[in-house]
Order: sequence, then structure tokens, then C-alpha cells
Amino acid sequence: MHTPSQPLGAQTVSAADLRLTIQPTELGFSDTSELVSHALPWIGQERAETAARFGLEMTQANYNLFVLGEVGSGRSTLLRQMMHSVAATRAVPPDLCYLHNFDTPEHPHAVHIPAGEGRKLRVHMAQLTKTLLAEIPKRLTAQDFKVESEHIEKTYKQEEDRAYAVLDAFAEARSFSLFREGGHLVFTLRDEKGVPLTEAEALALPKERRTAIDQAEVELRAEIANFLDKTRPIDRVKNEGLAALRRQTIKPMLEQELAHIQQALSKPSQDNAKLAHYFQKVMADVLEHIELFEPRDDDEEETRLEALNTLLLRYRVNVAVDNHDTHGAPVLVEDNPVFRTLFGSVEYQTEDDVLMTDFSRIRAGSLLKAHGGFLMLHVRDLLTDALVWEKLSRFLRSGRLQIEESGLHLSPIASVALEPEAVHIDVKIVLIGTVEEYYVLQEGAPEFFRRFMCKVEFSESFTANAGTHRASAIFVAHSCQRLGLPHFNADAVARLIECTHREVDDQTRQSALFSHTESLIIESASHARQRSADKVQAADVDAAIAARNFRNGYIEQRLQESITDGERLISLQGEQIGQLNGLTVIELGDHAFGFPVRVTARTYAGNEGLVNIEREVKLSGPIHDKGVLILHSYLSALFSHIAPLAFNASVVFEQEYSGVEGDSASCAELYALLSSLSGLPIKQNIAVTGAVNQNGEILPVGGVNEKIEGFFRTCKAQGLDGTQGALIPSRNRHHLMLSQDVVDAVAQGQFHIYTAEHASEGAELLMGTVFGKELKGGSYEAQSILALADKTLQAYRRACHKEPAQSVRHMSHKFQKQLDGK
Repeated sequence: MHTPSQPLGAQTVSAADLRLTIQPTELGFSDTSELVSHALPWIGQERAETAARFGLEMTQANYNLFVLGEVGSGRSTLLRQMMHSVAATRAVPPDLCYLHNFDTPEHPHAVHIPAGEGRKLRVHMAQLTKTLLAEIPKRLTAQDFKVESEHIEKTYKQEEDRAYAVLDAFAEARSFSLFREGGHLVFTLRDEKGVPLTEAEALALPKERRTAIDQAEVELRAEIANFLDKTRPIDRVKNEGLAALRRQTIKPMLEQELAHIQQALSKPSQDNAKLAHYFQKVMADVLEHIELFEPRDDDEEETRLEALNTLLLRYRVNVAVDNHDTHGAPVLVEDNPVFRTLFGSVEYQTEDDVLMTDFSRIRAGSLLKAHGGFLMLHVRDLLTDALVWEKLSRFLRSGRLQIEESGLHLSPIASVALEPEAVHIDVKIVLIGTVEEYYVLQEGAPEFFRRFMCKVEFSESFTANAGTHRASAIFVAHSCQRLGLPHFNADAVARLIECTHREVDDQTRQSALFSHTESLIIESASHARQRSADKVQAADVDAAIAARNFRNGYIEQRLQESITDGERLISLQGEQIGQLNGLTVIELGDHAFGFPVRVTARTYAGNEGLVNIEREVKLSGPIHDKGVLILHSYLSALFSHIAPLAFNASVVFEQEYSGVEGDSASCAELYALLSSLSGLPIKQNIAVTGAVNQNGEILPVGGVNEKIEGFFRTCKAQGLDGTQGALIPSRNRHHLMLSQDVVDAVAQGQFHIYTAEHASEGAELLMGTVFGKELKGGSYEAQSILALADKTLQAYRRACHKEPAQSVRHMSHKFQKQLDGK
């Protein structure tokens, strides 16, 4: 059995120890304008800084960064800062161009060329089309070309004319006139005088004559077919000769222009061979369609112009990624990582109710633009879109990106499909997430997670020292400059630093959530401007804090008013058996405040043991249930010499209807039970918080400052009498960062803060009696708290053994009356 040591009694905390006070003179500046030139450090995040630099400088695959930490810890800002720093030392990545694929147009080529060369290529290819439009017609109408083409046409026309003369004589012999019309051969029937016969005149001829004419027509048609069979090869050879002449005329000029473009692209490219092949295809394509450059005077001119325009569009250059103005590696932050913005897209336009596209409508996404550099994403954005998550997972696995239009297959309109060539991407991804998201992915998506082998963990708080205080001042200076705010005097900065300690309830640590500090900077500067000050002072910071508490404090005010109005029962004077004030904290997201609640306990003879009424009605959380069970274990150890204990006890938080969680009330519950068992009254002017373990040691709890301040406000509203105070665990001493009004009240003796290391110390303070030292035989020293409680428990046990079961309740009432009379 645990034997408590001789109690030393609760210790009183002096006013000087109730908060950390930063002296402005220790900061080493008069106002933050003196600190603007200093670089902004990673305040209190040395571990994260080392990990981030390691990951960003690592060139091996799968060393992407997973940055985890709380929102507002500066994780995104600091990582962007370091990304830009590392990127400045890297080479500028190449441009990415998409070019027409002459063999399979639905699969455009992707070509990487040195930075800045992409727009050069685009300009030169655009100039090439202008040159072609101007030079080709000019060269095809030149005198030397005309002479050569006329010679070719004349050569083949003579042979064709000889064949035509034979055909014409054949028609004459059969009374037909033959002539050419619109590229076709037409013949008509003539009479003996050579006059063409009309259809009516032909039908009026004798039957024998008509039969002979029909036979002659059949023979003539056969002869015309023979003529065409002979002349078609002649026309084909002639056209091929003319086409060869055109190519021979244009090719030197085209070779010269393309060579000029290649010379202009002087920097070596990883895709030089692919680009050279493309130029060869351009030359072959132009030479194959030279006839489209020749103007016509017939009805087909409009058709020719449309075809020519379509031809020239092939020679455009789509510079999807243009790095001509980039210095170092690219750094991108994608705040809207939907499918199109992250992976790129293919744009479409409607033509005759059909979606059409080509290589010039390929658009690069953030991944393509970040090639050779860094890309920052947020985990939560990715997890909300299953398509994005799946596509990113495939990319991380292969390192290649295939641009596609998500959801196009769901379109009811038929479309021309386009599948650009897949591109290898070398990009370092920086993923921003929370601690919970990190471990969820580690467990649920191991294939994805193993691509992020560099963990960068931002802490919520850090150990404070003169260096972190100085760095915090530099942060204030940079925030003022960036946001265009008046600078802060040293006393105002000292007050801000104290707020970072208060945020984590610790005199030795500061909060790393600098977004909260920045919002307070903005609000404090607003108060300074309202009084037309050129510098922000500590009074402005205090005013901003007070204004924020007023804005967010409606619920706290109403609860305090419910005590003042008597709706909630809280006693601040006198003594009561089995009753005391416990301290709770209520967190509403944007505001946390403390609030006293009455804790009561009743004990009587029985065999049910300790009953947690909150648990019975499902208003108790698991941690609170655990605290009650530990309390029961400690009680059992104190009185193990009379085990098993024969008592029933109930503990309840009075007027608490929203539920109870946490173990910080277990000390208050213990004192209420000991008071009920011993019959000793508890001082109502001292509120209690603290958790107790199985050895009776008091453990630290959270929200200690809010709890003390909440009880202080309750006491102040009803009038401070100099006896009121709060009892907290000794291990919470360094967590004290109380508001100035509480510190002032303690300094004036109007309020008191007590600490205890063991439950015995708190019990002695509250009941004014020694806790009790164990004597031989398992008893306790006379008239101590434990001795009186032991006496009651012994009586309960005798009652349970001697009285019939149905009279146990009667006996418990009798003993309760005796206790109430003590």
C-alpha cells in the first residue's frame, strides 16, 4: 500500500512567478525599423530547416518532401523561401514545344529545346509561312519557270494532238462532229450537209438509218475510251514533270530558309535529332503541296485558300513552357490543383457540332511548367479529387506525363481525339499537410507515400531564449514592411513575444504558429493608427487583445452572468461537506475561457463502489472515465487494510449538460469524496484543477491560465475578499502566463495561487486538517482526514455485514445524518 509522505502543505505562488515578463531593453533595439535588413530566420524550426534543405538539394528520385505541421506555423512561407533560394543555384530548364506530327497528326511531338529558343522557333516558323506565301508564287511566275513549264507542256501536247487527230477523223467518217468542252469530249450527229441534227430530226430518220447511227455511236465511244487510255499517262507524266519543276524551283529557297532557322537555334538541344527530323518533314510537306500556293482564276480559288491556310497552320509552334525570362529553376505553388491546371489540358472548339482541336491547343499544367524545379501542393486539395489523386500517383510512379482532357469521354458531342507525346518530367514536389494526413497516407497509400522520403516536420512550439526572442522581433519587422504597417516599439514587441508564450501556456516555450502573431500585429497597428501614432506601443497590443476578447467573448460573458444572476450555483464563501469548485476550460475554436463548476460527492454504505454519474448518462468522455477509475484505484490503495471497501459513492458535475472530458477534475473529485467520507468541510473560496495518479501525485493539466482567469472573473464579479484563490498542480508552475489583472490582484493580496505536488497537500489546504500519516496496523493518526474517512468506511462495512440487505439503505441514511452533524 502507498503511504503518503508527511505533507508539506500547498505552496503559494508569488506575483512575480505568475507570468513571464520580457524587458524591452533586453531586445537590443528601439523599434522594428532597425531590423528590416536582417534576414528572416526559421524561428524555432531548426529540425524542419535541416530536413527541408536536405530534401530540396537531394537529386535522387523519390526524395520529394512531405511537410507536416499545423496551419499557421509558416510551413508554406518558409518552404517557398527556401525553394527560391535553392532554385537560384540551379540551371534554367529547357522550353517545351509541341509540333505537328506529319505522320500521325493525332499524336503531336513534344520537343525540349534550350530556354528562350522556343519563342525563337515560333517566330522563325511564323516568318517562314510569310516567306512561303510571298516567294513561292513569285518564283512560279518567273520567266525562266514559265519557259520550262511551257516546254514541258508543248512536248506532251504534240503527242496528245496526234492522237486527237486520229480520233477526230474516226468521228468524221461516221458523221459526228467532235470537240472539247470544259475538259470533256463532246460529239454531235450531222446530216449529209454537215449541219448538226436536233433530237427531233434524228428521231424522224428512217429506222435503218437510226440503227446505223446507234452502231456508229457505240464505235465512237469505244474509240474515245481508247483515246483517253492513251492520253492519261501522257497527262500524268506531264503533271509529274511540272511538279518536279516546281519542287526543283522552290526547294533551294526552302532549304535556305530552314537552314537559317536551324542556325538561329544555336544552343544545343537534347532533342536536336527530333527537331532536325521535323524540319525535313516540313520541307517534304511544303514541296508536296506547292500547287496550293498558285492563285487560280476559277471557282476553286476559295477552296484553294482554305486548303492553303490549313497547310500553313501545321507549321506553327506551340511553346507550352516558355522559360526565356526564368532565372534559375522554376518554383511554382499550385493553389488550385484541379486536373487541367495541374496536368495540362487540350482545348477544343466546336465546328459543325463536332469538337475539334490540334496540337496548337495543348496547354501545359503546373507539373510541366515546374520541370527542372519545384512544385508546392497541399494534400487536402489532392484528396478531394479522385481523378487528380490517381493521375498524380501514376506520374510519381513513372515520371512521365501524358496530357489528356479529363471527362472528355463523357461529352455527348463527337470529337477529334488528340494524344500528345508523353513527356519525362524532373520535378521536386513539396507536399503540405497535417500530422494526421501524413500518417493516414503512410498507412493507407504506401505506394504513393514512398515517393516522399523526406519528412519535414514543423513543431507547434519551441524552447524560448534570447535568440528566439530576437528572431521574433525580426519577424515583426518583416511583417510590418510587407503589410505596410507602422513599426513596433520594443515594448510592443516584448508584449507580442509574451503573447507567443501565453498561446502555448508556457514561460519556457513560444508558439510556432506565427500566423496568429501576424493577425495580432495587424490589429495592434490598427489601434495605433486610430490614435494617429507613427509607432505601435504595448498599449496598442493590449487594446487589440482586449478588443479580440470582447468580440469573441459573448458566451463567456453569458455564463459569468448566469453565476451572478444565481442561475448557476457557485459558492465563494464558507465551507461545505462533499462540495467544492472545480475548474474547467471551454474551447470554441476562436476563443477559449475558463469556467468554475460545482463538483459534489455523496457516500453511503453499500457494495456498488464509485459511480460516475456523467458516465452513467453518457456525458463523460473516455479520458474523464479513465481519471475516475484511477481515482478509485488510489482510494482503494489508501484503505486497502479494510478491503474490500463497502461503500457507495456518487460524483457529479452540477449543472453540466454538454458533457465532460479530460482528467483534470480528478483531484476535485478526490477531495469531494474525502470530504464526504471524513465529514470535514471544504473551503468554497478555493477552486481546484489537477489530475491525480494511482500514487496520489498531482499531474499537470491543460488550460491552467484560462481556468484561473475564469474563476478570478467569477470572484471579481461578486467581490474579491482577499481569501479566494485557485489550487493547481506544482508541475504547472512554468505554464503560468496569467493576465495582468490577475497578477495585480495577487500582488495586492486580493487573490491567491496555490500549488501542490501531492493530493495530500491540496486536501490539507482545502480542509484545514492534516492528511494523515499511516501508523502501525494500517490505521492513520487521530483526527486526520484519512483517519476520519477510515472510521466512516469501517462503519459502512459493519453496517453491510450486520444489517439485512434491505436495511443497508436505511443504515446509509443514518450514517449520513451522523456525518452531517459533525
